[in-house]
Amino acid sequence: MTTIPTVKLTNGIEMPQLGFGVFQVPDLATCETAVTEALAAGYRLIDTATAYQNEAAVGRAIKKSGLKREDLFITSKLWVSDFTYDRAKKGIDASLERLGLDYLDLYLLHQPYGDVMGAWRALEEAYHAGKIRAIGVSNFYADQLKNLELTMTVKPVINQIEVNPWYQQSTEVAFNQREDVRVEAWAPFAEGKHGIFTDPTITKIAQAHDKSVGQVILRWLLQRGITVIPKSVHPARMAENMAVFDFELSDAEMTLMGNLDRHESQFFDHRDPVTIEQIFGSSLKKLRE
Repeated sequence: MTTIPTVKLTNGIEMPQLGFGVFQVPDLATCETAVTEALAAGYRLIDTATAYQNEAAVGRAIKKSGLKREDLFITSKLWVSDFTYDRAKKGIDASLERLGLDYLDLYLLHQPYGDVMGAWRALEEAYHAGKIRAIGVSNFYADQLKNLELTMTVKPVINQIEVNPWYQQSTEVAFNQREDVRVEAWAPFAEGKHGIFTDPTITKIAQAHDKSVGQVILRWLLQRGITVIPKSVHPARMAENMAVFDFELSDAEMTLMGNLDRHESQFFDHRDPVTIEQIFGSSLKKLRE
């Protein structure tokens, strides 16, 4: 079984460099099976969120795994409809209850909208109380992250953002790393868009190392100092995604990967007002109820 190396976050907590994500696995039976198989394969970092609606399934898989709680690193996220101080406190407890856990290793603010400061204050209190071992954010741009750092007392240890060959976010990644905030990549395979798994440049690099295109992408992210959480419901692919610590890309290969950047999200622009209204509007309106 592959042992996944860890990195130390700025608060001293050890975190696996590679984990297992359950975004877009809303079917609870499928999610529970996938997490069960991922844990059996050797994954110890599991990433879920309130918005994924599968925390309970993740919790069931953890419980029946027989693994020691201290050997796992469990992450969840608070959705924007709970971004006030009072709602965030309840949201943290609700995540713990659904997961069946006494504490979370990492808890994130899922998006930078709503009463971010109020919600963060609740995360800080839960952190000091031992309910959460580390706190961070997701999808925060540099200015939003800096504002939070300057305003609150506990600095985020993680910023989970979209990073893949088509959307490399080099400036954002560099800023976070200068701030000693660990970057964690979601959608590392860009949802398979633009033929990423048959791209000739990545395919050539993969052939040179006798690896798959997916493994090259994960290795490229790891060599950029980025934690990564690929998703799969197929045990063979889970094992393949873990087998990325026995080879390295050369500087020339890293440069070739860097040249693939399309500078565009494969999902949506987090700063487009129309998109924000369409995706987050109903959740934000709940804050006024």
